[in-house]
Amino acid sequence: MNVKTNVGTIVAFTAMLIFSTAVAQDEGISWDSLSDGQREVLSQLEESWDTLPAERRLRLFRGAERWDKMSRQQRKEARERFRAWRDLADDRREQIRERAQIFRSLPPDEQERIRKNFRHYREMNRDRRQQLRDRYKRMTPEQRQRLRDRLHKRRRPAGRD
Repeated sequence: MNVKTNVGTIVAFTAMLIFSTAVAQDEGISWDSLSDGQREVLSQLEESWDTLPAERRLRLFRGAERWDKMSRQQRKEARERFRAWRDLADDRREQIRERAQIFRSLPPDEQERIRKNFRHYREMNRDRRQQLRDRYKRMTPEQRQRLRDRLHKRRRPAGRD
């Protein structure tokens, strides 16, 4: 076989793999293809599984896969977070979804800066965090905007406008 034939075969094989993956994703994940652990986690959806959109089945599959790999403590913490999420008012959940979407649209370096600041905040003792929250609450909207503007300017590299 010559090099052209090998390259052609490789290209055809790659295209076939990509196409078959796309078709499999379009068809979604069948209930029977789930592991026992995933079926247990998703058991409430067994009857309606085939009627769910393929994208939703894929998200549920991935979530069940993550759940299956969690330790007992991680599962406990996840349940607590889910209960807290479920107990939020609908408008608060929507606000969080919108902010998460904004965060995901930020450049990676900006996301990392925010994560770093959040870690720093979490590491503060409870009293210091409460002081910061109280101080922020006492600010007028104009003062809050000036603070955000000042922080935004501070993190900008010199010479960038």
